[in-house]
Amino acid sequence: MEYGIALATQADSWKLVKRAEELGYTAAGFFDTQMLNADVFVAMAAAAMQTKRIKLVTNVLIPSNRIAPSAACALASLNALAPGRVEFGVSTGFTGRRTMGLKRIKQADLREYIRVTQALLRGETPEWDFEGKRRKIRFLTPEIGAINIKDEIPLFISATGPRARGLVAELGAGWICPLGRARSAFEALADMKAKWQAARRNLEDLHVHGEIGGAVLRDGEAYGSERIKDEAGPSAMLLIHDLVEEEMQDRAVPSGAFPPAFTAAFEKYKALYARMEPADARYLANHVGHLMFLKPEERALCTGDLIRDFSWTAPKAELRERLKALKEAGFSRVSVQIRHTRPSMLEDWWDVFESV
Repeated sequence: MEYGIALATQADSWKLVKRAEELGYTAAGFFDTQMLNADVFVAMAAAAMQTKRIKLVTNVLIPSNRIAPSAACALASLNALAPGRVEFGVSTGFTGRRTMGLKRIKQADLREYIRVTQALLRGETPEWDFEGKRRKIRFLTPEIGAINIKDEIPLFISATGPRARGLVAELGAGWICPLGRARSAFEALADMKAKWQAARRNLEDLHVHGEIGGAVLRDGEAYGSERIKDEAGPSAMLLIHDLVEEEMQDRAVPSGAFPPAFTAAFEKYKALYARMEPADARYLANHVGHLMFLKPEERALCTGDLIRDFSWTAPKAELRERLKALKEAGFSRVSVQIRHTRPSMLEDWWDVFESV
């Protein structure tokens, strides 16, 4: 099993990526959340110039935020700097759209976006719908070497629900599987395998990339220590940031679906959310620090119990056993979220990974 890192993109993310490559990590994913983080392709290009082996992953592009010709051009340009090291991660959107007050896009639009982008990367001339008209488009001068469409750019779709996993199987794509709660991984994987086989595909061709967020507990350290809150707290708060925006949900959240620690934190955060300004755009305040740091008002409600239940935080031995179980189940890569303010996480997690 391979191990990677996932970053809330900054212009100088290359520094963490370079160190990750030195340690032995094989992939680096860059969040594409344009109202919260730095531009994904600027950071990936810088990392490409500072590394030699590590794979560079868009984690993840959102069709509405970057039109297909621009995405294909950016991917092909990056592929000229890091030939064969680029991976095209894409999804319907969460933070990248929520920071603008938007729900996720339709799955049909994601499918069409992938079709056009991949066709361009294969050097084809697809038809593309834009501004009410269908047009033929293609790269006009790939032979001059300004871009690279010779080396393959694999497709990976981030999918959390059954319909999205069905699209992964339909397209034969790689699967990015967010693993916010450790015990949910195997249910999702079983569903993915069933859909993959229903699409008459060989399970040996299914590439499953899990993404985790959390911290490695030291001997005697509490789940709610200040260090653990800095490293794991942003991951533990992810679902709360999601569910508090009720108008953005596709369906109602069933009562009693979560453990008491989550319910208590969620109710307190709802009260904070109700006072966020501006009142007609609370999403602007809600997503400040998302997967980067805890807002000051979040620290008290992000308890040790919440961190234990909603992040991959545990002692080294327990984390090692969890990862072994993922490996045996068929995961081909696991990437961990690294906070830019906590670069020591690279060493802490590598110490776990290399012992699996």
